[in-house]
Amino acid sequence: MQAITSMFQKGVLSVLILISSLIVPDMTHAAGLLTPINDSNAKLDIHEHHVDVVIEDGYAITTVTQVFFNPQGHDLEAIYSFPVPNKAAVSEFTVWIDSKPIVGEVLEKKQARQVYESEKNAGRDAGLMEQDSYKTFDIRVSPVRAGQTTRIRFAYIQPTHIDTGIGRYVYPLEEGGVDEEKLAFWTANEAVQQAFSFKLELKSAYPVEALRLPNHPQALITQQDVGNWRIDLTNMAATAEEGSSAVTTGHPVFTLDQDLVVYWRHQTGLPGSVEMVTYKPDAAKRGTFMLTLTPGDDLQPIVEGSDWMFILDVSGSMSSKIHTLADAVQRALGKMDVNDRFRIVLFNDAAHELTNGYVVATAQNVQQYIQKLSQVKTGGGTNLYAGLQSVMKAVDADRTSAIVLVTDGVANVGETAQRKFIELIKKKDLRMFTFIMGNSANRPLLNALTKASNGFAINVSNSDDIVGKILEATSKVSHQSLHGVKLSIRGVKTADLTPKSIGSLYRGQQLVMFGHYWGDGQADIRLGGQISGQKKDYSTRIEFPASTSLNPELERLWAFAAIEDIQSEMTDFGEDADLKQAIVDLSVEHGLVTDYTSMIVLGTEAFEAHGIKRQNQQRVKVEAQAQQQRVTQPVTSNRVDKKEPMYKSHRPSFSGGGSFETGALALLLLLLTFKMGRGEIKQSAQ
Repeated sequence: MQAITSMFQKGVLSVLILISSLIVPDMTHAAGLLTPINDSNAKLDIHEHHVDVVIEDGYAITTVTQVFFNPQGHDLEAIYSFPVPNKAAVSEFTVWIDSKPIVGEVLEKKQARQVYESEKNAGRDAGLMEQDSYKTFDIRVSPVRAGQTTRIRFAYIQPTHIDTGIGRYVYPLEEGGVDEEKLAFWTANEAVQQAFSFKLELKSAYPVEALRLPNHPQALITQQDVGNWRIDLTNMAATAEEGSSAVTTGHPVFTLDQDLVVYWRHQTGLPGSVEMVTYKPDAAKRGTFMLTLTPGDDLQPIVEGSDWMFILDVSGSMSSKIHTLADAVQRALGKMDVNDRFRIVLFNDAAHELTNGYVVATAQNVQQYIQKLSQVKTGGGTNLYAGLQSVMKAVDADRTSAIVLVTDGVANVGETAQRKFIELIKKKDLRMFTFIMGNSANRPLLNALTKASNGFAINVSNSDDIVGKILEATSKVSHQSLHGVKLSIRGVKTADLTPKSIGSLYRGQQLVMFGHYWGDGQADIRLGGQISGQKKDYSTRIEFPASTSLNPELERLWAFAAIEDIQSEMTDFGEDADLKQAIVDLSVEHGLVTDYTSMIVLGTEAFEAHGIKRQNQQRVKVEAQAQQQRVTQPVTSNRVDKKEPMYKSHRPSFSGGGSFETGALALLLLLLTFKMGRGEIKQSAQ
């Protein structure tokens, strides 16, 4: 991971947002079946929950199969809710109707709901998957027959990133940002009664030294070869007799309230590289590509000190965490030099300062203000804007300042408009470094703030090894970074590159680009930017193939990335009818569930009656065929710059077992982050 470029103009403000697992609000909701509160007659059970994950070629495919059971004496509608996975594109929603799997199709959101309600009211089988902003995916199935089971399957794809030699996959189950109105109406059944399984296969062309699933030591982990690993976590209920499916004893086999996080560590000393995966079944037509750049380790470390400003969330959700928070701040302040200064600003419904301006970081001052912090009473809402605004008004122009913001990232009091946050951040030439903690954090807001400041964001789960996540941040803020990054491709016609704006690359980060291309042949790739104000260029020559057919999922991944660009534009400039329609068109064509589209399942005759084309059914079929073909083939390298390497140095990595240690060292690593980060920030301003 990388860090801030040195030699910024004097007065640059660097912002470090740490949303630490030590101070996350208590979870109030998890993935599960929703039941109206105080309505015991609407309760359904989850009999089975099976998760199958395949990670290869730079992306992960997650397939979830569930079986619902209705113990009531009347038919019911099942509503299953789960957090929106980060950068995940839903590719399939299937419901078994009359014992046959029926694949869903994507429609504009309002139209899909109308069709679903009409079929439900007519007593016919139907299913609907909707997205509730960044918070949850909600699946509705009607009817679940009295005393019977209903089977569903959904799948999603998402890019996977290697950061400083560490790969990470998260199956999100913890609270997904459910709003208060929703919680006031629904309660969730998170228990799986009969069978649960989580199976993951990692297929890497690079050697993988280790793989682990924190918090689940009972999982069976096996290594097939140097780059191929498997995980099997299976829990089955006791049954009445051999071969019986009836549960007789015991508690639920699994509870869907804790994220499943998988780490894998690549072999050290691997080269910086350029990899490309393509899909172009017809040589005469347009193809899709995913380009992954893994830079070499040529960003230098930076040293010196700075001012520190702590913006601490003391809203009601922090009530059980305030003493741990005080301890963490004390440890951080205790590592500062005597010429460093600090301020502590608290916020809930409003912002107020615990210190009276900057305080020199002597042992006596640290102890005094930590004592005050430990006596703070929590309560109220989260006025994140007021906290940021309070600190930014008082920045010392002659000194470089680091801001540590501790919050769950959900602004619910005062100014909540994302545009206002962006305007506030852009008033200063700054860098924002964000820990997006948990599935309930407002990822769109925090990502937008990060993008506006050319900083970086790190997603953190309660199930993460926090040590590893802190190591990632430390590595980034203690080294230079490449700013103003631009990528160009010449020699082969390309278009529709996304993301449109790259921003900065920090130590250990990969750059993943999607786009379209026509024709084939050699192309010159150039990556340019600035390090410490000095121009820096990397280049190589790669080959675009005339035709390939093994990775049809790339079309969905490109469309999802393009939709993210459009959504970002609407966030910055307001919702626009043409942009909204562009999202709908892309989603329908590529079978994606978004804020504006939903996926609906009907009986075959009902699809025909409503005039709904079976586009996604065909796309799912093509993808399934390609996935089966990949199973039979050996893992091959997608590196395309072997002849003319873009990078001369090895990619950065953690030596030893850094990110694979236990989470008990999190606070010590937090201190290390503060200590190392100050040096880079100070030099950045010179």
